[in-house]
Amino acid sequence: MHDIRALRETPDAYARGWDSKGLSGQALVEQILGHDTRLRAAQTTLQTAQSRRNEASRLIGQAKARKDEAEAQRLMAEVEGLKGVLASEGEAEAAANGALRELLTSLPNIPAPDVPPGKDEDDNVEVGRWGEPYAIANPRDHVSLGEPGRLMDFEAAARMSGSRFVVLRGQLARLERAIGQFMLDMQTTEHGYLEISPPLLVRDEAMFGTAQLPKFAEDLFRTTDDRWLISTAEVSLTNLVREQITPQEELPLRLTALTPCFRSEAGASGRDTRGMIRQHQFTKVEMVSITAPEDSEAEHERMLGCAQAVLKRLELPFRTMQLCAGDMGFSSRKTFDLEVWIPSEGRYREISSVSNCGDFQARRMDARTRAAGEKGSRFVHTLNGSGLAVGRTLVAILENYQDEDGRIAVPQALHPYMPGVTHIGGPKAGASA
Repeated sequence: MHDIRALRETPDAYARGWDSKGLSGQALVEQILGHDTRLRAAQTTLQTAQSRRNEASRLIGQAKARKDEAEAQRLMAEVEGLKGVLASEGEAEAAANGALRELLTSLPNIPAPDVPPGKDEDDNVEVGRWGEPYAIANPRDHVSLGEPGRLMDFEAAARMSGSRFVVLRGQLARLERAIGQFMLDMQTTEHGYLEISPPLLVRDEAMFGTAQLPKFAEDLFRTTDDRWLISTAEVSLTNLVREQITPQEELPLRLTALTPCFRSEAGASGRDTRGMIRQHQFTKVEMVSITAPEDSEAEHERMLGCAQAVLKRLELPFRTMQLCAGDMGFSSRKTFDLEVWIPSEGRYREISSVSNCGDFQARRMDARTRAAGEKGSRFVHTLNGSGLAVGRTLVAILENYQDEDGRIAVPQALHPYMPGVTHIGGPKAGASA
């Protein structure tokens, strides 16, 4: 959601911001300001008519008190005429307000000043790299590694659920569970995030608050009672402060959750149809921070470090990319992606996205903060990031930790979560260890 007052004061900044997102910025600004002008004109006319109606009603009483029937009749006729003005201007106000709100809620956040220009992922900027890709001769992909012994079973999943689902069995299921628990423990015990067990089903208002609705409805799953399955725990965690004024002394709030996530992948037809990279159902550790406006940039860097630390502890080579304006998500004003090395593809693939949304989501949720002793409140800033996507981390471990026999070494960081298990898969993939 956008601040109409800021847009009035700095229209060129918004025009440039939307231009950088591939939209017609100047035309959008003119359209918004046109709706705003009509809305304020209707409101002014309404206020004037209401004030005059009240004044005329008061004067009617005075005229009748002094028995001036002619004046009383004239004033009553004026009041009757004002009813029509109030009705028509009320309709004009509602129409202008509806059009303005619909347009403002449909437009993405504008990029921060230091976001690089660009149209798509080809224009993203690498800002860091950690670890060297492992030298693996003829690496197998994760499907070839997981299917022996039916540790990874796409056919069984398809029979019950269709495409883009998987069944994990035995030690592979245990490894997935270990990854999620390791990540959650790391974010809570080392990085200070508060663990939350949130709802997986939410109402329209919650999805609107984090801007999944109305624009991305086709990417979501909806239940028969008009609730939505969350596409990310960002929705549930961020909405914990909706319609609240959080004391500034309690900020930042750092929240995390390990949850299933559900996405229809409507916009990914034909992409990553093999394997676990893009699934309708997956597990993810999400991080959310709620901060005062002046603290969000530093919090963004901190959150990025918390996600990077997971990959470092798992000893998975990765690079950090700053997204260009055209590749950023709808709500974000600045985003970094972490991309992990996938040997079978010979390239890095996204495993985490860490975003600062500024006050964009807070305005949609009416989430505010107020310092002690102050009367006024301000919108908070919201940030979110994956810490990390469990399924894609499982893929990265399978491929980076494989040996020539197809066995997978369990990363040292996960040994406490899988006591006694150092390898899984390989020639005896159906075995318990």
